[in-house]
Amino acid sequence: MALDVLIVDDSAAIRKILHRVLRQAEIPLGEVYEASNGAEALASLERHRVNLVLTDINMPEMDGLELLRRLRDSEAWKSLPVVVITTEGGKAGVLEAAKLGAAGYVKKPFTADQIKEKLTGLF
Repeated sequence: MALDVLIVDDSAAIRKILHRVLRQAEIPLGEVYEASNGAEALASLERHRVNLVLTDINMPEMDGLELLRRLRDSEAWKSLPVVVITTEGGKAGVLEAAKLGAAGYVKKPFTADQIKEKLTGLF
């Protein structure tokens, strides 16, 4: 089954790297959409159905935690798997993401193997 994915990060370079890493990890990809913050991500989700969201925490306008809150508060998206990709490591943001129902997190910098390991079992 090909996965449609939304990558949310304020860095265009990180979004491109994540796209490439998903391919290197041999994740069966369908469409890959991008957003630079949580608000853009919500707008993209209104237009496109996805199977997975990969999001940074620290972004302008709407951060990844607020995005996750809104997804979990929505009937349409409350069970959508969200993996947090962040520089935060074990800090409060990662703990909050776990409380909000994130499917997991990967610390930046990341490898294709780390992404593959985190996504294995989600689908």
